[in-house]
Order: sequence, then structure tokens, then C-alpha cells
Amino acid sequence: MQPQTLSLAMRSPGLEDLIEKTRSYIHAAKAPATLRAYRTDFEDFTRFCQEHNLTHLPATPTTVALYIADRAGFLRSATITRRLTSITKAHQAAGFEESPSSSHHFVVSETLKGIRRSIGTAQEGKAPLLTADVRRIVACCPETLSGLRDRALVLLGFAGAFRRSELAAIDYAHLSFTQDGLVIDLCRSKTDQEAAGRKVGIPFGKEKETCPVRALRRWLAASGIPSGAVFRGVNRHGKLSRRGLHKDCVGWILKRAASRAGLKPEPLGGHSLRAGCVTQAAMNGISERDIMRQTGHKSAEMLARYIRIGEIFTRNAAAGLGI
Repeated sequence: MQPQTLSLAMRSPGLEDLIEKTRSYIHAAKAPATLRAYRTDFEDFTRFCQEHNLTHLPATPTTVALYIADRAGFLRSATITRRLTSITKAHQAAGFEESPSSSHHFVVSETLKGIRRSIGTAQEGKAPLLTADVRRIVACCPETLSGLRDRALVLLGFAGAFRRSELAAIDYAHLSFTQDGLVIDLCRSKTDQEAAGRKVGIPFGKEKETCPVRALRRWLAASGIPSGAVFRGVNRHGKLSRRGLHKDCVGWILKRAASRAGLKPEPLGGHSLRAGCVTQAAMNGISERDIMRQTGHKSAEMLARYIRIGEIFTRNAAAGLGI
């Protein structure tokens, strides 16, 4: 114990600051939303253990297997997989090297396999909005300040295949208008947590009514936004907010715009614009590489389900049967 005490006593004056700085970087390694999800997941696991008089930290693989078997009654397969990751992170943070939720443990891996076979692994995504839907929505946007905002948000989100968080984060300083259209600097996105950034090109539309570049110019001119967040709230009196939209507002705005156009809003969400861009591009024969360049996907695997939907009729064996 004496050598350790001596080393602690001889710490340099700036070491405490360096330790705190290191902790802050460790904390910043994950997005706040991810950290919240980990915390919520482990709290649920803790409650389960307390209800059944089981130890949650450190837990045993058997305890983890019992937990996921219980939660399989009402959680999706993907959510259960995330719960296992959260349990692992909590044990690592507490200093336990071996995780009880690792797939190396037979009881955990076999229980998870059984759950996946029983409830499936398909994820329910939001319905994609295709070009015809977007045209219909845009045509029904009123000529008010909020209507101009909605039109620009829908068209830009669709053309750029943006996530709702990316749309909400667009700043005036990120925009560069050119003779060919618009270039947007995305400083950070879901798959770019280290903020390397990428540029997204938005060409002029073939028709003025559905041109995302013209729609954005109209919104900026009407709102008088000179800097800061591009997309902001507009109250019922037509007054512009100083703050940018929260990402969750994108889905709500889209649902309301869809309702005005007579579309069912329930299957739609903020992801419908991005999913729709990929699906429509696949239907129109756009190459996988060009789609990935626009969406920023790192692998073709993530695009696969949208492309399958887009090509379900264009690349269909039954179409060549002569019946």
C-alpha cells in the first residue's frame, strides 16, 4: 500500500485536471442519446433483478438469459440486442472485465438465438415517401411562413436523403448556393460521430414547384434568417422562433403536411424522407454507388432493404414469365 500512497502524494499539480479532462473525453465518446439509452436499459435490468432477488452487478450469464427471455414478450429483437450491450457497458464502467451478456456464454447466445427465431429480426421502419407523395404534400403547403418552411423542409429532406437530426442541425453558414444548385456542409451525422463532415449536393429541380433549392431560397427570404439555424419554429401568429427545430419536430411537421394532402400520417415519420429518396432512386435505376454518395451510407448492407423495395417490380423474375 505504501508505494501507491507515495505515488498519489507525488502527483503533479496539473494531474487532477488531466484526469478530469480524460473523463470528459471518455464521456464524449458516445452521443448523449446513446448514453441515455444505455442508462435506461440498465435501470430496467436492475428492476428485473430486484423483482426476482437476483444480483445485477455483477450479474451472471444465467440472470441475463432470464432477463432477455422475460423481455422477449414485448420487446423487439433489436431492442433486446441493445439491452445486452447496455449491460456490458455497465459492467465495464464498474470495472468488471468479463461481461455476463457476452455471446461467448452459451446460455446467453442460445437464448438470444431462440428469441430471434421466435419473434424474428425484421425492424419496422417508417413508410418511405416517394416522388408522387412529395409532390402531393408540397402542393398542399399553404403560402404562409410555416407553409414555406414546411415546403422547403420536405423537399430538401427528400432530395438530400437527410436524417431528421441532420435537417434540424443545418445552419445558414453550412449553405453554399452555386450555379448548379446548393451545397450543404454536414458537420456531423449519426454515422459520423467524429465530425469528419461531408458535402451534400442539391441540384436544381426540373420543375419550379418542386425544386428544393428554390423552395429553400423562398423560405430564407420570407423568414429573413441571416444566420443560425435554417429551420425554426413558427407559432400560430406567424412569429419566427430564434431557436432551431428539435429533431423530433421534423416528423411532426411531416405528419401534419401529409394530413393536409390527404395522406395517412400514422406510418410516416422523420425517416420517411430519407427512406423515400433511397427507394425512389432505386426504382429509377440510380446506381448503388450514387445513392450511397448522397445518403452517406458507409456500407451497401444498410441500403439493402430500401433498394429491395425499390426493385421489387423493376427486377422481378415473374415479370419475364410471359403470363
